[in-house]
Amino acid sequence: MIKAIAIDDEPPALRLIENFSSRTEYISLEKTFTMPAEALKHLRKFPADLVFLDIQMPSVNGLDFYKCIRQDTMVIFTTAYSEYAVEGFNLSAVDYLLKPFTFKRFQQAVAKAMDYYNYKKQSSGEASRYIFIRADYSLLKIALADIIYIEGLDDYLKIHLAGSNPIVARMTMKTMIEKLPARDFIRVHRSYIIPLNRIESYRNKTILVAGEEIPTGSSYEENFLKYFNR
Repeated sequence: MIKAIAIDDEPPALRLIENFSSRTEYISLEKTFTMPAEALKHLRKFPADLVFLDIQMPSVNGLDFYKCIRQDTMVIFTTAYSEYAVEGFNLSAVDYLLKPFTFKRFQQAVAKAMDYYNYKKQSSGEASRYIFIRADYSLLKIALADIIYIEGLDDYLKIHLAGSNPIVARMTMKTMIEKLPARDFIRVHRSYIIPLNRIESYRNKTILVAGEEIPTGSSYEENFLKYFNR
């Protein structure tokens, strides 16, 4: 069960979240607030797992409010202004609900929160079956078994997946390789990470992965060969 609170200067918006939460079995909406200062005091005494947070409020901007929360608290931003999506995304929001939103859209957002909540609670062995990546202004769950290879493009990554379109995410190769289990993935080039179990062959400094030719970089080749020769 996810413990949540909601903050919005408009009572009708809070009543909608209350209604939707009451119809969602794994969300326990503990309290609602129209005053962000009161919500912050409450969070310091009673930490929450999730905050539904309006952005455009008279007393404080919701984005600034979230920066003040020192706990590891998930946030779903709720606002009528789509221009805040990018900044909300950069603050590691689970999702972004554009008002007026439907119960179906609400369910999609809280399902992502539940997935991420369970991911953080699992043991490392269980959690290693998938990772979470922020892309398309949302938090995406990716099964490690679906990854064919990962391609670096300056400050972006393209994650090539089996059976679906690639996902483009703004993150570095270093950050990505730290997320992946070292026993299953290896960096073979400044621009490529591959899953070891998808290697088909290696010849002339070129790795064949699911029919794709991936080059090995000179500074990564020695480490790759240690794994390949096993």
